[in-house]
Amino acid sequence: MMFGGPFFVLAIVMIATGAWLINNWIRAKHGYSISDDWGRNIGKDTPEATRKVELLTGENERLTGMVTRLEERIAVLERIATDPATRTAHEIDQLRTR
Repeated sequence: MMFGGPFFVLAIVMIATGAWLINNWIRAKHGYSISDDWGRNIGKDTPEATRKVELLTGENERLTGMVTRLEERIAVLERIATDPATRTAHEIDQLRTR
């Protein structure tokens, strides 16, 4: 095998190109931004991507608040379920008299 011939150079170029294509295919398949010939990400800072991040951030805050409220409600239900019946009845009567 000749390491200085044109076929060796072509093989290196083809291997590098194939590796880049496979890398971008895997990145796109898993939802990451693809890269150009120089390794810079394409489509990372587009207005669509920025808007999507803003929407996901808002949804995350909303869901975090919802989970917090549900945890508080579950804590109340656990307290009601584990407290003695006389204590719970006494607290209900106190609330009625207010």
